[in-house]
Parts: sequence; C-alpha cells; structure tokens
Amino acid sequence: MNEIRKIVHLSFSPETSGKPVVCNIIKLYDLCFNILKAHITPREVGEMILEINGLEKAVSDAMDYLKEHGVKITPVGQKIRKDEASCMHCGVCTALCRPRALSVDRATWKVTFDPEKCVACGLCVKVCPVKAMETQLENGTI
Repeated sequence: MNEIRKIVHLSFSPETSGKPVVCNIIKLYDLCFNILKAHITPREVGEMILEINGLEKAVSDAMDYLKEHGVKITPVGQKIRKDEASCMHCGVCTALCRPRALSVDRATWKVTFDPEKCVACGLCVKVCPVKAMETQLENGTI
C-alpha cells in the first residue's frame, strides 16, 4: 500500500464543529495529522486546514467518514516552488518556515528547499524580496 500526504480544507457546520470527528479518523484509520490552521466563529462554524499522512486507502476512507458526518472537504491543490536562478539566498523565508522546508545550509550559506516538508502555507512567497518562491496549482502557476 502507498503512504500519502494530503492537505485538505475542512468546513464544519455548527452541528459538527463540537464533535470529535477529526480525532475519530485518527483513531479509526491509523492516520497522522498536523493542524495547519483552525478557527471557530462565535456562531460555531468551523474551518480547519489539515495535513493528513497515512495509507492511501485509510486516507480515502477517512475522507468518506468526514463527509458522512457533515464535514465539507476541499482539497488544497497548491504547492510551493523555488526558482533557484532567482534566489539570492538572503534567508528571509527561512525565518517564517515553521515546518523547516526552507533552511540555510551552513556549509554553503545557500537556502535549501525540501518540498516534502512544505505545507504550502505561502508565507515564504509573501516575504521573498525577489519572488523566487512561487505558489503553484496542481496544473500550473497561480
């Protein structure tokens, strides 16, 4: 079986925002997750951006479980790309990269990018002074 990493945007109605559905998918389908962003409004409408890791079938079954329990799921179909030719290796982006996908190689003092660690939050894109970091949709650049 293939292990996959999927980032999804979850929307919760007031009826589902207080239920432990995310906790349940972790227990029921043996998944790992990382909450990238979460918010519940005063009217108890919830939103969450969740990174899920696990076997492909388990992730698929977990998505079905969430839908059955009234959670709207939208795939986050973007990724970040580093243009090596444009990068001036200033390191500004590394200060904002919580998952450490961007780091400074101490031997060369060059900024390195590990797309496997990237959660596509886009903070690096906003701060890059030379626009070496780009947001891409699954089928092209935004």
